[in-house]
Amino acid sequence: MTNPLLAGLKVLDVSRLLPGPFCTLYLAQLGAEVVKIEEPNGGDYTRALSPELFALVNRNKRSLTLDLRQAPGVEIFHRLAAEADVVIESFRPGVMDRLGCGYDTLKALNPKLVYAALTGYGQTGPYRDRAGHDMNYCAYAGALDQIGNAAGPALANTQIADLAGGALSCALGILAAVHGARASGRGCYVDAAMLDGTLALQVAALSTLRALGRTQPRGADMLSGALPNYSLYECADGKWFALGALEPKFWQAFCAAAGQPELGRRVPAPGAAGEQARAATAALFRTRTRDAWEVLLTPADACASGVYTLEEALANEQVQARGLVEDCGGKPAIAHPLRFVDAAPSASTPAPALGADTRTLLAALGIDDDAYAALRKGGAC
Repeated sequence: MTNPLLAGLKVLDVSRLLPGPFCTLYLAQLGAEVVKIEEPNGGDYTRALSPELFALVNRNKRSLTLDLRQAPGVEIFHRLAAEADVVIESFRPGVMDRLGCGYDTLKALNPKLVYAALTGYGQTGPYRDRAGHDMNYCAYAGALDQIGNAAGPALANTQIADLAGGALSCALGILAAVHGARASGRGCYVDAAMLDGTLALQVAALSTLRALGRTQPRGADMLSGALPNYSLYECADGKWFALGALEPKFWQAFCAAAGQPELGRRVPAPGAAGEQARAATAALFRTRTRDAWEVLLTPADACASGVYTLEEALANEQVQARGLVEDCGGKPAIAHPLRFVDAAPSASTPAPALGADTRTLLAALGIDDDAYAALRKGGAC
């Protein structure tokens, strides 16, 4: 028998928008049964705000509509939670308690339950009730200050706080808590905050702070642009190249392949000599197109690569060889990025229509057609 990964793990997802659904997407891709709990009138806001984003992060899930502001909806949710392994929500602190669906209530029904709250600032502290988005968490974590150059900070179209600091950290917490619950018979509360997880990613800037007693200005640290051998360069066609020749052997390999072996005799360092090396390197890159540099430098093994658009990345031979792109409704989606031997993630299924699985899931609870019709008439589901 192969490793089943998360098959059999039952997850109730009460989150919405991006971080929570991305977290449960990973769990679903690894085999967990994820039931997305949505309000009957409209469901997850992302359905209307960005249908394509919704389609990407809610694959492999089922949708059940419940109004948790009504007693019948709360009762059904309690029954589901009594049989679940995990509940994840993304409301501000206290909302689920006011709905009668908080951790203490659900724990009494199911002592093994893992309850995860994924929020911006966590359940404690003076910011706990503040609104925020990815850029705000990155700003407070000191990450945004380190992104960009001397002209100012820059926004990335990869949501660092939402996805890495929040969703992936929360997924790790859930899996650790589930492992502990299976060993002990007791679940726990996972308090995952996007600010916290993003701050934990600040290892490079923090190492500079520890070494020098202060951080460097954006664009001026070792890995953010201070070194000419670890920097970005514009090519003859206006496209860009990423030169990551940090170690001496890679810098020497680059210089030799570029026909400037004398440039590689000294590893560049910040300062006047380093700026001379930067100017010389910039001039070199302007002599060829990005793709010509790719052809020239690939055999040199110099940690050098073209800067690709997403379209180019999806078509890249390495990405294709790893099977990272899958079809989702005739459009591209990213498969689960981990590869397993003697185990495999679940086959991908499209994101569900709003409430598509409500009748089936309620029938499994013994709610017959008449009771279901009454619930729908009352707006509870």
